[in-house]
Parts: sequence; structure tokens; C-alpha cells
Amino acid sequence: MSASCTAARAETIDVSDNHGGSVAAYNARWTELARQGVNVRIVGSCQSACTVLLGRIPRSRICVTPEASFGFHLAHRADATTTLRRAYSADITSWINAHGGLTQDFIWMRAPDIYRYFRKCS
Repeated sequence: MSASCTAARAETIDVSDNHGGSVAAYNARWTELARQGVNVRIVGSCQSACTVLLGRIPRSRICVTPEASFGFHLAHRADATTTLRRAYSADITSWINAHGGLTQDFIWMRAPDIYRYFRKCS
């Protein structure tokens, strides 16, 4: 049992070309994965509901590649937008606000900005 728990904690999930979906579903998924202690490697786009991971997975367990990007926008429902806003730390919220804030249109955090907030994958 102990060995399987260790293996689960060492698991790394790659995120690439993730267009999001239900904020509630992503919130539940990332909350459970955080409980399991997974690491997350952003290797492509993580947009919309996918970005709720920023409030569930500790930053120390997230790394980014040169192709990584986060796409932020308003959710279709006010309660979902509230969930997203609560998921973003103050520095990420400041970056979003400095780039026009959450609107219906995507704003993209990519390299080199992304490296100011997340460590590069080794």
C-alpha cells in the first residue's frame, strides 16, 4: 500500500491543448489530483476552465515548457467566473489585470512572462 501511494505522489500529468470545459468539473478534478500529490507539466495550452489548476495544484508542483501557455477569460456563468478568480493568486490576478482583465476574449500568458511565475521543466 505504501509503495503505491509513493508511486501516485510521483505521478506527473502533462497538460497540452486543453481547451477547458465545465469549471465545476475541472475544479473537482484538479482538487482530487492535488490531494493525490501529482505534479503537473504544462507542455502546451491550458485555457479557460483548465486554468483552475492554478488554485488547486501548488505552484511548487507545476512546471512549464517553452510551448506552455495559459488562456484566461470570463466563464459563461458568473459562479464559474468566481471560481476561476478565486483560483488565481494575487500575482497572477495582477498579471491578468495588467493585460486587460478577464473579458470574453482570451488573454494569453506565454514565455517569457510565464517564466516569471512558474519554474521551467527540467
